[in-house]
Amino acid sequence: MPHVLIQNSTRPLQQPIRVKYCRDFFSKFRGLMLRARIDQLEGILLVEDRDSRLDTAIHMLFMRFDIAAVWINSEMAVVDVRLARKWQPVITPAKPARFVLEVHPQQISSFAVGDRVEFANV
Repeated sequence: MPHVLIQNSTRPLQQPIRVKYCRDFFSKFRGLMLRARIDQLEGILLVEDRDSRLDTAIHMLFMRFDIAAVWINSEMAVVDVRLARKWQPVITPAKPARFVLEVHPQQISSFAVGDRVEFANV
């Protein structure tokens, strides 16, 4: 599975976040389930074909830790940011998104609605 680096163009991060690029069904379905933990500068990026609220809804079933969930639309703008708590059944973004960035909870303050985000190949 490929990796990408995530950078906030609006408020640059000290270090970009390295994430797994999850486009196929299985990698998106598995997500971070059953992992013991996540490092502060790692995560996953769930990728859909179009902006949608339904397609980018997530669940936290079988999760052992909370995450910061950042929804990004096809224009690379952050449309929602939430602390997703373990075992929460469904979390739907406030606005349609194409990407869901799932990262360490300490990264929640690194992104805000309206920020522009960039992806770079590793």
